Amino acid sequence: MSYKKIKAQKMTEAEFRQLWKDEYCDKANPIFTFDKIQVKFFEDMFDHAFYESDDRQARDKSILSLNRLEKMLWIKETLCDPDAVLKQGWDRDQKTYHNSRRVALVKNGYVVIIRFTGELRAKFVTAYEIQSTDNVNTIMDSPDWIRDEAYVGKKRDEK
Repeated sequence: MSYKKIKAQKMTEAEFRQLWKDEYCDKANPIFTFDKIQVKFFEDMFDHAFYESDDRQARDKSILSLNRLEKMLWIKETLCDPDAVLKQGWDRDQKTYHNSRRVALVKNGYVVIIRFTGELRAKFVTAYEIQSTDNVNTIMDSPDWIRDEAYVGKKRDEK
């Protein structure tokens, strides 16, 4: 799959916000994963997805990230990539992996995280490029995502 970068330095934040709205938040054009899960996106998710924290402990999200912005279109491409590695997401509050969160990992350590809200429905959480091999290894060592019928329904031949 080819992943297209945007020339982030040639666009304003307002232009990126409009692109986010047009590409991801248009209810008339829903976004589905390769395995037919509808993923919802909202305009107010822009700050969380495209700002980075100056202080990881404080989670201040104070720095607009050109690195994240240039890969904005990778979110949809990753969700549609049947070759993505699917892992369970880490629940920071409960300090455990949880199958209701799905991490899709693709080339160059890019991840997209979604949280299931029902059968074949999920909400975008975040996306970013992992900056260290150790962090890629941590994700690769996490439990595989399980096709739980609560999230994907029963197989057709089981109904």
